[in-house]
Amino acid sequence: MTQANPKAFPVSWDQFHRDARALAWRLAASGPFQSIICITRGGLVPAAIVSRELGLRIIETICIASYHDYTTQGDLQVLKTIAQEVINKGEAGGKGILVVDDLVDTGKTAKIVRDMLPKAHIATVYAKPLGRPLVDTFVTEVSQDTWIYFPWDMGLAYQAPIAGDHQG
Repeated sequence: MTQANPKAFPVSWDQFHRDARALAWRLAASGPFQSIICITRGGLVPAAIVSRELGLRIIETICIASYHDYTTQGDLQVLKTIAQEVINKGEAGGKGILVVDDLVDTGKTAKIVRDMLPKAHIATVYAKPLGRPLVDTFVTEVSQDTWIYFPWDMGLAYQAPIAGDHQG
């Protein structure tokens, strides 16, 4: 996200849980899946929810760093690759493997995983237009200039009224 004035889309824990369960509903008919690979760190929470809902017990991670200062995407770094044992549980090319992330933004991260597992099913909770063609299933599309504030990135704080100085 490099635009100067992005649109804000704050997501609460309740909303994220509902959206991740909605993703599981959409995925239920797309399986069967033998395992889940979550793209860390953002894919950890939705993968836990989806794995519970779909009854999947084999959960692996691929660690790819893209946001280095929380505001701009930098060069992608694969910090940890997928365990061969998990890849072997799927069919050739990754068929039967579900890849989960919180968001597809530019699609650069999804492309790395797609190149590794071309037949895997990639699912995200949220999608932006540039990355959308690289995922198979998502729940909500937001504009490219929207910055999603995930619940794990926020704390509880007082919010000033929209109307300004409002006396209650």
